[in-house]
Amino acid sequence: QVQLVESGGGLVQAGDSLRLSCAGSGRAFSTLTMAWFRQAPGKEREFVAAISDTSDNIKYADSVKGRVTISRDNAKNTVYLQMNSLRPEDTAVYYCAAGRIKNSLYAYWGQGTQVTVSA
Repeated sequence: QVQLVESGGGLVQAGDSLRLSCAGSGRAFSTLTMAWFRQAPGKEREFVAAISDTSDNIKYADSVKGRVTISRDNAKNTVYLQMNSLRPEDTAVYYCAAGRIKNSLYAYWGQGTQVTVSA
């Protein structure tokens, strides 16, 4: 069993930066693919970024590529999402996920952290 707790969200202005953190529990954390998703009001949840267990395979959604960096520290059981040049359209609840089953199906999910970007 893996539990995930996100932090780092908040209210920022367009052009600002934020770093989200996702702290995981459980010995299996370092063996799991981790990802970030987001869900804006009235929209479906969408993929943001994913990182493999050893960080050698990283993927980003086209909408955030070049502005976002995903990383992880397995010694701290934590995955990060550094977001720069934030835009109002980045406003969403950001979710951490662990243990990719297939496509966007993951075994474990956090509760989410709100990111609001004002124009």
